[in-house]
Amino acid sequence: MPLALLALAIGAFGIGTTEFVIMGLLPEVAGDFGVSIPTAGFLVTGYALGVMFGAPLMTVLGTKVSRKRMLMLLMGLFIVGNLLSAVAPSFAVMLIGRVIASLAHGAFFGIGSVVAADLVAPDKKAGAIAMMFTGLTVANVVGVPLGTLVGQSIGWRVTFAIVAVLGVVGLAGIAKLVPEMPRAEGVRLRHELAAFKNAQVLLAMAMTVLGFGGVFAAITYIAPMMTHVAGFADGSVTWLLVLFGLGMVGGNLVGGKYADRALMPMLYVSLGALAVVLALFTLTAHNKVLAAVSIALIGALGFATVPPLQKRVLDQAHGAPTLASAVNIGAFNLGNALSAWLGGIVIAAGLGYTAPNWVGAALAAGALLLAVVSAALERRDNASGGAGAVVAAGTPVERQTAVQR
Repeated sequence: MPLALLALAIGAFGIGTTEFVIMGLLPEVAGDFGVSIPTAGFLVTGYALGVMFGAPLMTVLGTKVSRKRMLMLLMGLFIVGNLLSAVAPSFAVMLIGRVIASLAHGAFFGIGSVVAADLVAPDKKAGAIAMMFTGLTVANVVGVPLGTLVGQSIGWRVTFAIVAVLGVVGLAGIAKLVPEMPRAEGVRLRHELAAFKNAQVLLAMAMTVLGFGGVFAAITYIAPMMTHVAGFADGSVTWLLVLFGLGMVGGNLVGGKYADRALMPMLYVSLGALAVVLALFTLTAHNKVLAAVSIALIGALGFATVPPLQKRVLDQAHGAPTLASAVNIGAFNLGNALSAWLGGIVIAAGLGYTAPNWVGAALAAGALLLAVVSAALERRDNASGGAGAVVAAGTPVERQTAVQR
């Protein structure tokens, strides 16, 4: 794997840290600004919305810029946003800083996925994507716990200043290690948009929403579930989330490795197993040991779907994949928001703190069903001459002519 992937992973580490570390620092931030915890929660919501809308927006704005330069600009935006958060004189200014930082998130992973895949041989593309996403998963094991510790003991502003420094390191690494990779000649915004006419691209994004939504249906409510149902002390939630992060790291690497060998079978196994584990979590949540094992498995199986799903989008949108790749990153956050909302509904309905696990199982099962449908459509189209495999037909990069039925 080329060293350029290390630079991308460092950037991903910084982004992953700033996304999740705020959850452990909400009481400190709320106290400093004199706002309630629910109000401080807008720092989480605002970031998620920024990722969803920023991914396509920033990618479209960068259509005339080389991918390396765009990655550098995005890291610059990330640095500015975190510095603004670190020195914010008011809650409103910090919220603005969070949104600015979030605008870099989706486009960085979307464009970074394309760059990572282009840096290696065709049979190693999913592994390269997984290597970049390793930075995000390791952030949940190292960056978030350490950032929370620093924020609680020294000050939350120091945490965001350190994250900004990580952004500087990532920017320097991209500038030094990532080769110039200009956009393919002739590709325009309309070619990028044409990828969304492909049903397979849309199916892959729907799988992303449902599959990763299944993970966050459970993890969003992990604290009350573990303290009220499993019987863990409040302080145990931190190491349980570290366990979840370790599962994410392992699942991401395994998913990348096997997606290069058999992408769709990898999705079948990971999504099917995820649905089963989430369903069983309603029972295992009542036992401390089984609950801890389940949390690690949910992290592993959930992130085992990330490299194959991202590669699936790149494969189906070949010729003009950048926008589709970035929008798929937004789909992960859409899944997070959707599942958190649905999980809250079942808890509010009085079904208990384990009820979101059933929601997660249903979402993961839905993603598995879509994977089966996607594969069936692909086999049908291949058998009929490949008409359904046309992506961005007419682009100067890859012109394909649909076979007349």
